Amino acid sequence: MNAKELLHTYLSSIQNPEAAAALFADDGIIELPTVNARAQGPVAIQRFLTGLLAKVPDFRFENVRTWIETPDRVFGEYDAQGHVVSTGKLYKQTYAGLLVAEHGKIKLLHEALDTLAASRAFNADGV
Repeated sequence: MNAKELLHTYLSSIQNPEAAAALFADDGIIELPTVNARAQGPVAIQRFLTGLLAKVPDFRFENVRTWIETPDRVFGEYDAQGHVVSTGKLYKQTYAGLLVAEHGKIKLLHEALDTLAASRAFNADGV
């Protein structure tokens, strides 16, 4: 798969952590530096995604917009939403993601998000 195909497959597989993690190279990385999150390798990435779904079981991506695309890199924005178990609030977010592909696998998925929107959804006090 090329970078764009990998991104779309990853985003549509988010409810299946094993399938989503299998898209990553053995040394592939997912990182969200704005929230200090990083996982490397399919096993760690599967754990990371399983943890996300434990907090937001109906988490899903939608409305993917691709802005820059080459066979081995894609940059785009995509919306996410789901209900946070601990607060009952709707987590609604737009991610910006850069995916680097290598040999048909994800080598790097670097994502940025609105930390204020995340804080509002995950904080019971409503920050």
